[in-house]
Amino acid sequence: MENQVRKLFARYERFSNRALGGKIDLDELASLYASEFIGAAPAGVRTGRNDDQFRRVMAQGYDHYRAIGTKEMRIRDIRLSAMDELHCVAHVSWTATYARTDRPDVAIDFEVHYLVQLLEGEAKVFGWVSGDEQALLKQHGIT
Repeated sequence: MENQVRKLFARYERFSNRALGGKIDLDELASLYASEFIGAAPAGVRTGRNDDQFRRVMAQGYDHYRAIGTKEMRIRDIRLSAMDELHCVAHVSWTATYARTDRPDVAIDFEVHYLVQLLEGEAKVFGWVSGDEQALLKQHGIT
C-alpha cells in the first residue's frame, strides 16, 4: 500500500503545481479522489461527491490560491498510519510558497491528514482533516 500512496501524492503534488500555473486538468483532479469523501476543518465537517460541482469548486480554489500569490506546493514528508490492508491515514507535510510583490517570497509549512483507500490496486483520497488555513495565511500576512 505504501508505494501506491506515495505515487498518489506524487501525482497530487504535480497536479497542484500545474494547476497553480494555470493548467488545471479536472479529469486528473477527479482521479485522485474516491467517488465520495469527507473533509474536516475548523469550519466544520462536509461530505461530497466526486462530481462536476466538486470539480468546479476545486478549480475555483486553485484560482483563489493563484490570486493570493501561491506559486508552489511541495511535499516535505509523508508518514502513513495503516488502519488495515486497504486503508490508511497519510500525514502529508506540505510547504506552500507565496510570491509577494513588496517583500521576499513566503514559505509556509502545514500538514493535512488524508484518509486513503486502496481501490483495485490504486490509492484514492476519501477524506481529509486540515487545520485553520485562513488563520495560518493571516498570521503570515498572505490574506
